[in-house]
Amino acid sequence: MIKFLLWCLLLVVCWPLAILALVMWPIVWLLSLPFRMVGIAMDGVFGLLRGIVMLPARILGGAR
Repeated sequence: MIKFLLWCLLLVVCWPLAILALVMWPIVWLLSLPFRMVGIAMDGVFGLLRGIVMLPARILGGAR
């Protein structure tokens, strides 16, 4: 809701910039999509590495 109100304020103050932001948002979202997927993959890799490193402690009965 706050984003919408800020966009309405931008529309009143500087309408060309608000229209440009409205048109460019889907393009920016599409360009950022591969970076999000890489971030999700890296999160999975780091989770796997953490699981491998912590496996001996879990086997020996370390804190959960």
